[in-house]
Amino acid sequence: MVWYALIPVAFISARVGLGQPGAAEQKVKLLWPGGAPGAVGNQDADQPALMLYLFPPSQLARSAVVVCPGGGYGALAMDHEGRQVAEWLNSLGIDAFILKYRLAPRYHYPAMMEDAQRALRYVRSYGREFGIAPDHIGIWGFSAGGHLASTAATHFDAGNPAATDPIERVSSRPDFAILAYPVITCSEWFKHEGSCKNLLGNNPDPQLAEYLSNEKQVSSQTPPTFLFHTNDDEGVPAENSVAFYLALRKAHVPAELHIYEHGPHGVGLAPKDPVLSTWPQRLADWLRIGGFSSPEMAPTSTAKTH
Repeated sequence: MVWYALIPVAFISARVGLGQPGAAEQKVKLLWPGGAPGAVGNQDADQPALMLYLFPPSQLARSAVVVCPGGGYGALAMDHEGRQVAEWLNSLGIDAFILKYRLAPRYHYPAMMEDAQRALRYVRSYGREFGIAPDHIGIWGFSAGGHLASTAATHFDAGNPAATDPIERVSSRPDFAILAYPVITCSEWFKHEGSCKNLLGNNPDPQLAEYLSNEKQVSSQTPPTFLFHTNDDEGVPAENSVAFYLALRKAHVPAELHIYEHGPHGVGLAPKDPVLSTWPQRLADWLRIGGFSSPEMAPTSTAKTH
């Protein structure tokens, strides 16, 4: 699935099935319709955007998740780490927002982080209109998207109350984070060289690499986090998840870590693997126990993308 081909203008429509009765209308929303900060052009690659998988507003406010597909900060795995994930979230009654963020070699830090922060602000700013609880907004990232999600979870602000753009007035802090085989560090031996090079360039400032080694940026304000990895992962070693989990534990942040013995990098929800396919159920349990997904919050109608 080629994401860029989907976004010639601010909104487009298509028909997709959501694993529920009927189909949903797909639309894409540009994060900065007037142009993203630091944009080097006006092509698709310069226009960060969200694909919205939404339920109609109801009396009970729901949770929402910004989904960050992986791809080493140089591509986006928009099917098994995007669309399939949004549909799975919808099956739990959770609204989903797939993030198309800017990529190398056209962009480096801070563009990707700005896109993720803007996505969280956008969902929170429009939460009431969408029927989303403002304190039930999470972020989920895979591989390099996991680095982006962990960056959002450790580098955030309360918003600028003096901003002329109302979206910029709200917090960029996610209320929970989900990290699937994430890249976490850019300064330790277990870093993923390609992701860190795409993010920081060929000769990064060591202090910047340390700043974006997110296991070193965890604080008591980092949101509750769920982590999944496999011991066999040769692309992004499991030490990335372990280091982040230990930092969360030291900071007394609620966290849950699952490391499966076997399985390659980039499995997504692993629907065809009889063992790995159980990991989404562990996540569903964690979301339910944490109050981010429950029968009371799940809507009964079919989700629609806006």
